[in-house]
Amino acid sequence: MDDLVVEVLGELVPRPVRRGELRRDGRALRWVETGAGSPAVVLDAALAEPGSLAWAGVMPLIMPRVRVMAYDRAGIGASDPVSPLTLAAQLDDLTALAREAGGRCVLVGHSWGGMLAQLVALRHPELIAGLVLADPADENFLAALPAEDHQEQFALGEMALAQHASGGLPDIIQDTFGSFARNLTDDQQLRTRILDAYASCYADRSRARMVGDEYRLVLESLALIRQRRAAGTLPDVPVVIFSATTGRDPAQRAMWNGFHADLAASVPRGKHIVLADTDHAMNQTRAPQIAEAINHIIEDNPPR
Repeated sequence: MDDLVVEVLGELVPRPVRRGELRRDGRALRWVETGAGSPAVVLDAALAEPGSLAWAGVMPLIMPRVRVMAYDRAGIGASDPVSPLTLAAQLDDLTALAREAGGRCVLVGHSWGGMLAQLVALRHPELIAGLVLADPADENFLAALPAEDHQEQFALGEMALAQHASGGLPDIIQDTFGSFARNLTDDQQLRTRILDAYASCYADRSRARMVGDEYRLVLESLALIRQRRAAGTLPDVPVVIFSATTGRDPAQRAMWNGFHADLAASVPRGKHIVLADTDHAMNQTRAPQIAEAINHIIEDNPPR
């Protein structure tokens, strides 16, 4: 296992960073973590993105008295693939990680990771001390998107595979995550190593294939997500939902943010925060705001 991810995070996070691993059905679920104490914070990333790096801007800002775990879903980054790739498998993995964290953790999810965090909270409220959802995916919004929007995402998946085959994927990674690396550090050498770490997470063809495969899973799971949401309610814990404002057609963005507002209103301690001049990649560009929400929940949950 390449530790370049741990090495670059070790230069960005002011506390020691280490690997974590949980064996599940003969495969390894892996993450990076720092700190110790409760409630633990579990960070889940967007579609096909290695969570171990996606939260590199947030991890240094979370209170030092807690354990912070940023994990790679099965088949992404350092985690072994799961077969078949199903919604149940992803939810079981995240539930297992929450238990590994000691239970009563703060689940933080971006985009698809935000949807998975909600579904785990619906089924296992006893594991949740709070939810922070960064522009979370919404099943009704995804179902309402025109077919051409879905085709664009599948085209990205095909491009990732083609670029992997031709050796051009590192250039795509440079374009995709270059601005994030610049946000994280002024050190040019460290920026290069951050992008090398990202490239290492997509080195295998199976990792590149997840760009399309995971989106296919999302669309195939919409009906099941509706069933699971109808069968339960989110726990009475702090729920902070961040919405972006740019990067999409204004009508689409207004609809998506409307679903976020409804979700916040559906729970006693829900809070909806719209971040002006912010696109979907808010884990990269709005780390201080996300970390502040996490820290407020931690402050309300004394160590056990």
